[in-house]
Amino acid sequence: MAEIRLPRLEQGQTKIRSVPIAVTPEGFWCCPSPTVFQKTIKTHNTLNKPKPPPPNHTPKKQTSINEKKTNSTLSRTNVVTDEQKTQCSDATVLNASLVNEKAPRLRPENAPRKVTIEFGEPGTSDLKVILLGKQGLAVKLSVHRSILMEHSSFFKTRISEQQLVFPCLEIDDCEDVEICVETIGLMYCRDLKQRLIKQSVSRVLRILKVGEQLGFTTCIQSCLEYLEAVPWVGEEEEEKVVSSVLRLEGEGNCVKPVLKRVSSQISAPPADTLSHILELVLKSKDEKARREMKSTVLKLLRENNNLPTSSTSSDLCNRTLYTSCRTSLDSLSSLFKQAAEPDFDDKINKTIAFEADNLVWLLDILADRQNAEEFSVIWANEQNLASLHPRLPIVSRYHVSRITASLFVGIGRGELLPCKDTRHLLLKTWLEPLINDYSWLQHGCRSFDQKVVEEGIGRTILTLPLEDQQSILLSWLGSFLNTGDNCPNLQRAFEVWWRRTFIRPYGESGVLQQHQDILMISKMEEQ
Repeated sequence: MAEIRLPRLEQGQTKIRSVPIAVTPEGFWCCPSPTVFQKTIKTHNTLNKPKPPPPNHTPKKQTSINEKKTNSTLSRTNVVTDEQKTQCSDATVLNASLVNEKAPRLRPENAPRKVTIEFGEPGTSDLKVILLGKQGLAVKLSVHRSILMEHSSFFKTRISEQQLVFPCLEIDDCEDVEICVETIGLMYCRDLKQRLIKQSVSRVLRILKVGEQLGFTTCIQSCLEYLEAVPWVGEEEEEKVVSSVLRLEGEGNCVKPVLKRVSSQISAPPADTLSHILELVLKSKDEKARREMKSTVLKLLRENNNLPTSSTSSDLCNRTLYTSCRTSLDSLSSLFKQAAEPDFDDKINKTIAFEADNLVWLLDILADRQNAEEFSVIWANEQNLASLHPRLPIVSRYHVSRITASLFVGIGRGELLPCKDTRHLLLKTWLEPLINDYSWLQHGCRSFDQKVVEEGIGRTILTLPLEDQQSILLSWLGSFLNTGDNCPNLQRAFEVWWRRTFIRPYGESGVLQQHQDILMISKMEEQ
């Protein structure tokens, strides 16, 4: 049974802390848990703080507490909390399973500042390594030169520079003392990857950083193998892993297996991939799943819009989207022709609604990408579809008017900027079908926002020349007076047109002429 030899303890001199022991086939080493270092730091922080004098009382008699017996095959390491320069000849021999005497509470000025750890078989170390960390924490390691020189290029260089028989290395400003101790302990292990199992990703990244600083190649490779296999939880953790691994890329380390999870040899995803995703979503049969994936794809494409991308990649994406639009439009035209026949299947109504919903979704994507002008041109020129519209039952056709409504909303908000001819043709071709379907849109579409649509239609009309505004609004007025709430309420647009025509005419004899006269007088005065 292994023994732990400790020097004779003077009262108030030091305090013994129990530390977890990790056993390896080559011997044994221990890594103090974070609590040990934290307690040591906290104790050091309490130094020089004034305390009220303790009340006069008789100190309690020191007692011994028997600990439970541990496995006799485990060997314990020497862990003390004060600097020991020499071994006393009359040192007390303590068995690993014997009593750990409880020392009286120490004053802050007598609190320990150093933790001493021994690796390998007791008494066989030939090198002292002192790690000086933050807040005055110091850790003295009893290690073996051959082990450190074999695994660490840093220690190999430092030890080779030493001329003493029993060298002592001191590492100043050690950022992470705890992980540095653990990393040195890993040099005594055969299977490092096995040691990393069940460790957190954040802790392995800390080990990886120290392993890189120490030139511990085996440790670096084991950490990379661990990071390649373990899941990364959350974007923040993924960014930490990628940044840590990229730092090692130029140092001859095999980081490609880890980076393959987030990067591809292809500079940009092929258009076929996006086309395949769109096709799967557009042709999906489950309503709930289709709705959820449409929302997800739209959100992800919006995120891509905020990233700097090449014009080639953006053009490929837009072409793919317009290919899907034309496919859906062709399908919709074919369905309209079938529905116009006297004996059509009622199932066509559901398919028409399905394709109309797809086109509205594609229009939303194009509007987010600021590339929906071409869609407005295509829809304005769908004369065949518009001519078939009045021949279909309203229950079959009204979903198509959602596309027209979405275009008017986009133009009214300034998200689409088609030319004047396109805007005029769009209103001329599709406003009347929209008015005819308006009552069904109000009651049959849960996502239909009446006020937003009416505002979009009115603003679109007001972008046209005054004569075109008058023609369209007078036609609307006749429909509104006959159908009331079953027609879009465009009174605001009508008022604006009225004021432009009768109250504030910008004609040759109106305000425009007055502005021209004022400008001419100003120029004459300047001369």
